Order: sequence, then structure tokens, then C-alpha cells
Amino acid sequence: MRWSKTLIPTLRESPAEAEITSHKLMLRAGLIRKLSGGLYTFLPLGLRVLRKVENIIREEMNRAGALEILMPALQPSDIWQQSGRYRTMQDVFYKLQDRAKREFILGPTHEEVLTTLISAEIDSYKQLPLNFYQIQTKFRDEIRPRFGLMRAREFIMKDAYSFDATDEESQVSYQKMYDAYVKIFHRCGVKAVPVEADTGVMGGKFSHEFVIPADSGECEIAYCDACSYAANVERATSRLNPSDHEQEQPQAPLTPEKFPTPEVKTIDDLAKPPYNIKPEDQIKTLVYIVEDKPIILLLRGSDQLNEAKLAGVTGTLLFRPATDEEITKLMDAHAGSLGAVGLTGIPVYADATLQPAQSMTTGANEDGFHVRNIDVKRDINVEKWADIRVVKPGEPCPVCGAPLKIRRAIEAGHVFKLGTKYSDALDAFFLDHDGRRKPSIMGCYGIGVTRTVQAIIEQCNDDAGITWPLNVAPYSVCITPLNTKPDSEVMSMAEDIYNKLLAADIDVIIDDRNERPGVKFKDSELVGFPIRIGIGDKSLAKGVVELKPRTAEMITIKPEDVVDKVLELVGART
Repeated sequence: MRWSKTLIPTLRESPAEAEITSHKLMLRAGLIRKLSGGLYTFLPLGLRVLRKVENIIREEMNRAGALEILMPALQPSDIWQQSGRYRTMQDVFYKLQDRAKREFILGPTHEEVLTTLISAEIDSYKQLPLNFYQIQTKFRDEIRPRFGLMRAREFIMKDAYSFDATDEESQVSYQKMYDAYVKIFHRCGVKAVPVEADTGVMGGKFSHEFVIPADSGECEIAYCDACSYAANVERATSRLNPSDHEQEQPQAPLTPEKFPTPEVKTIDDLAKPPYNIKPEDQIKTLVYIVEDKPIILLLRGSDQLNEAKLAGVTGTLLFRPATDEEITKLMDAHAGSLGAVGLTGIPVYADATLQPAQSMTTGANEDGFHVRNIDVKRDINVEKWADIRVVKPGEPCPVCGAPLKIRRAIEAGHVFKLGTKYSDALDAFFLDHDGRRKPSIMGCYGIGVTRTVQAIIEQCNDDAGITWPLNVAPYSVCITPLNTKPDSEVMSMAEDIYNKLLAADIDVIIDDRNERPGVKFKDSELVGFPIRIGIGDKSLAKGVVELKPRTAEMITIKPEDVVDKVLELVGART
């Protein structure tokens, strides 16, 4: 490719819309351009990277035995009604109607579509196991599209779905996909860490996310340096030491006692004189509306609610904090004085760390009053105990007890073991070897392809621009002649090397623009070509050209040795 014959609209300054490094560099390097919020056009260089990532994914999926198909992006809403996810995921749907007023959905994912297919095509255990995948555009109505391709309304995903006859065989399929993901991210040149993850409204038994550590990431992972434990904070747990919430208990149980707390409206207010009640000895009472019905959530005052865990507990994403008006109507008190002691008629969910808690303090459901000496199991009618809190750094690892650390990361891939949730709902049954009718055991496996492209840049960059790994670079080599006159020795040499590299099946671009050397060098570094070959009159007079790996020192080399050196650097075979 010749630079003058393609479109690489590089920018010197970062556009105001870009907030994180990778988004800035994608725009500055001319890889993408914004159409609207969460909608981007891939320009020639960006599309080359995208296709290389897709090909790596395709090769590893094929190697793992998955079968490529392509499903409709437009889906009838009735299959979502049948699966039970029409309500739980409706906030992300793009809905439309055909001329007969039938409702359709632009697919945010494809569990329903493929399970419907399998229900019609698979009827015997002899046809299993099967694993199907596609690389296709998805649509989600993001409430706040941001960070370029990281959180977009339209994006490309690789999604795969396995169907097995037994749980043991399903675990084999899961492990094949897990191993394939390890290889995919390794070949893409990024460090991706597999962590335990929450299944959320996807359902299923367990899952792992493949995350790329980055300060700009939108998820957080908890990990332990002393062992292999790592989990998304949506899933992470800890082994709290008894001393963490140790209280001096009286010899005899104390009776709940209401006491005045004028002007106290927060956990911190009650922690100050004259009350001096530590946050961990207080009960935080939250009112949420879950699918139009209120519930009460209880945590220690020192903890924060983990809404992802709440989604797993309630089985829906359709929840929100109650408004002040709703709280007052339900509780006869304002936020800051709420409590669940003696409460009836509203389900109470409590964090598991409160189960042994005694001598606690909570709101009295009367403005300006609290109640102390609360034994949670004795005094509160808890309908469900669950882990609904956010893990904190420094808490003991649940595996080995060493202090946990927390850092930000980008979720690039996710593997789920779904079980029979969708098979049961969409009638994907088969006859086993005894003639018994059973539901297929499913797994699903996704990689955000467009997100991975940007995540690579977020991890692979320096002050000058992108530092592409070789396998995904738009071009492996950029030839930069500093004299582009057609009859010049420089251009003649550049053309000769260019043609030889093409013949050796090397991705190469020649910068034939009539620009100053500084502009060419800066553009080459900004775009991030792994190898630049600089050819100028001065270097040729010395019988050499300059070969500059993007992240290493420059090499002066004889022109006749350039091709062999490039082949050595890219690991190509002649």
C-alpha cells in the first residue's frame, strides 16, 4: 500500500471528545471517526487491525472445534419473551416494528436465537457436543456511551454457544473455550488476566472474565499476589477476620433501646460525638424498587452495596433506589432514620456479614431517633442472607488470607457456564442413550472484538503514539523515503525494498507523500508501525539505510540485508 493512495487522516492534537489514551490515539492515528454518540466508522487502518483481530479469533475458535455460523441481527421479540429476558434486559434494547406492527429487537446478544435453532435441529445425544460461533454486530442502548469503542451503541462481538449432553462434557467445552481465549489474547499481544466473574442476568453456574489491566478500565478486579485468586469486584469475596468487626459483648443480652439523634442523617453523623458509634457497628438501611416492588437492603455502615451482586440475588436488572417520596410513604421516615426492626410487609435482604452481628445501631423509622443494642438475627425478620457488599482492598483473600489488592481493568472477554436456563425455556431438548428427554447443557463465550482493538492500544502505547504488537499492526513495516522524486536514488531504493517485502508476504506501506521528514517520522510513530525503514540521501551515500523498530534502538544496515532483517524481526519464513 502507498500512503498517498489510502486515507490516514492523522491529527496533531487530541479531539475534545476523547477522554482516555486509547480513544485519543485511535482518533489521532486516523483509525476511526465518530458519527454520533457510541457510533464509529472504521477507516482503512482501523479496519485492517479489526480484521487481524477477527482472524486470530477465528483461527483459535476453529482450532478449538467451534463451527462458524451467522445469525440475524434482527430478532423477533417473542423469543425474548419466551426466555424470560424481555423484561430484565429491556433497558438495552433497540426495538422496532415491521409494517404488520410485529415487534423486533436489534440483537444485543444471541442466546435466544441459537437455542431456538438447536431446539429444531438437535434431538439426540449422538449429535452432541456442538459449539457454534459468529463474529457479528451487536446493538445496545447504552445509557452513557463513552471512551470510544469501549462502551458503544453498536459494536462487533464474537459470541459462541456450546451444547452438551452432560455436565461433565459441558465442563470440557468450557475449558476448551477458556484455553482458546488465553491463546487469542496472547496472540493479540496483550496481557489478559482471567478472573472469576458474576453471571448476573445471564444466569448459569459460574463464569470468568478476561480483563486487560488498565487505569482507564471501567471494571475493577480484586486479586491476590500470594496466590492465584482474582475476581471481578462484582463477584469478589473475602475472608473477613473475626476481629474486623469485633465488639465487646455484654454478659447478658441487651434490650433494644430507642434514643434521640437530632440532626443525624448519615452514617458519618452517628460516628461523631456525642454518639461515637463506629460505622461497622451501624446498620445501613437502603430501600430499593425491584420490578415495581420495594425491598429493604441491610449492610454494615462501613460497607457499600454491590449492585451487580444484587442483580444476581434478585435475578433482574430492573431495580433502582427508591425516591425520597417512595421512602417516606413506605417507611414513615426519611433517609437517615430508616431501620428494619419489627418491619413487616416488605422483604428484607441482609448482607451475610450481619448474620452474627449484635449490639448494632440502626434507624428507628422515626425522624431524629435511632435504636441500639440490636441483635440482627433476633430483632430483624431477614428473608434472605446474601453477599451484597463490595470487597475492599486489604481484606483477606478468600483462598489464602493474604491482603487483597484492587485495580481497574478492561473487560475484553467473558465465558459463562449457563446450564439449562435457556434450553428449558426454549425447548432445546434431546433424547439421551436411554431414550430420556433432557435439556442441553449450555455455555456461552463472548469477546468484544472492537473493544479488544481499543484495549490493545490502551495497553500498548507511549508518549509518541501506538506501539502495535506485530500480529495486529495495520502494517508491519513502514518504508519512509525522505526524497520522493520519482527519479531519485532514494525513491528507487524504497521501491526496490517495498517490492521485495511484498514478495516475501510482509504487510508493508510506503510513505510516498511529499512531506518533511519530521512529519513522516511522527506520523509513523503515532500510527505505531512496528518497523520503520528510513531511506535518505545522506544514509545512502554511506551505503546504509536506517531500520527503526518502534520500541527499540535504530539499526543501520546495508540495503541488501534489509529484507532478511525484517523477516528475522517479524519471525516470517522465506
